[in-house]
Amino acid sequence: MIDWINNWLNGLSDMQSLLLFTSIKAVACFSIMMFMVAYTVVLERRLCAWIQDRIGPNRVGPFGLLQPAADGIKAFFKEEMTPAHVRKVFFTLAPMLALIPAILNLAVIPFGSTLGNPKNPMVLANLNVGILYTFGIVSLGVYSIVLAGYAANSKYPFLGGIRSTAQLISYEIAMGMSVIPIFLFVGSLNLNDVITAQTGTQFGFLPNWFVLQSPMTFFAFCIFLVSAFAETNRTPFDLPEAEQELAGGYNVEYSAIKFAMFFMGEYANMILVSAMMVTLFFGGWTLPWFGLDQPATTLIGGVLHIGIFLGKVFMFLVMFVWIRWMWPRFRYDQLMDLGWRRFIPVALVNILVTAIWLWWQSGK
Repeated sequence: MIDWINNWLNGLSDMQSLLLFTSIKAVACFSIMMFMVAYTVVLERRLCAWIQDRIGPNRVGPFGLLQPAADGIKAFFKEEMTPAHVRKVFFTLAPMLALIPAILNLAVIPFGSTLGNPKNPMVLANLNVGILYTFGIVSLGVYSIVLAGYAANSKYPFLGGIRSTAQLISYEIAMGMSVIPIFLFVGSLNLNDVITAQTGTQFGFLPNWFVLQSPMTFFAFCIFLVSAFAETNRTPFDLPEAEQELAGGYNVEYSAIKFAMFFMGEYANMILVSAMMVTLFFGGWTLPWFGLDQPATTLIGGVLHIGIFLGKVFMFLVMFVWIRWMWPRFRYDQLMDLGWRRFIPVALVNILVTAIWLWWQSGK
């Protein structure tokens, strides 16, 4: 059987092999992301319970590990209510749009080096303008919440949609400007080139990651991190939901699987921005020790690189969850003041300082 498979693979043309491996990578990426979405919910519930001195979900399966399956079955089979006053086409479309941008952006994130064959890098689409593609798709995420608020034809969802529009547009500007110093240092918009620029060590032992390379890139990371919380509507920037003020905001009128899709979209976006921060500031799939910052030449090395990448993403997910249960929510005027009067000017100054520094370095 194995010989037959090898003979069949050897008989494929280069184009057929490329399509086959790309299809396998796409299915694997989608499956792993949905698995991570499900178990990030479990992580949040268990960590929240630990912080609040509770137990958390522990009934379904060993240690509560089958809780996502129970939640999914409940969401699918629960009675779905569509209020008579909603705009039904937009009401149905909004939850679908919540998940699509995060899935599409997986295409340009390098989640590993290779599995031993340099012709098959561990990225679905190795675009030379990968970061532009990412921000272009991310900007579509606002339509989901805006449509939900508009379609519900109700005051609390409408206020949540208005808040989300202002918040996401404001912090998208800061987030987009924060990464410009990175690409000034790298000289390329390709995310693989960004990872390559972070290989090796500095001062003999520290990783050469952008978060540690210079004050400019460290400030870029800080701006990107806070903007990521705002872009994913996570505490302390969850103003579009704000249960105490808006009773849940844009998703008030939703139930069953449509309601669940908004939360699936939120956790998928958390995973996406965590993967982006790992790629841009923390070396992606690399570690600067034991030769793990070079493309893998074996299957085991390639799998290890994927594990390193997922481990870094997991650390950011823990941070997202931890901050939600430890920090209070901003007031809305504080949220907008931080974005427009603090982050955007600081990001502009950071770009200017980086450009001057690189110009001075080039003349030495």
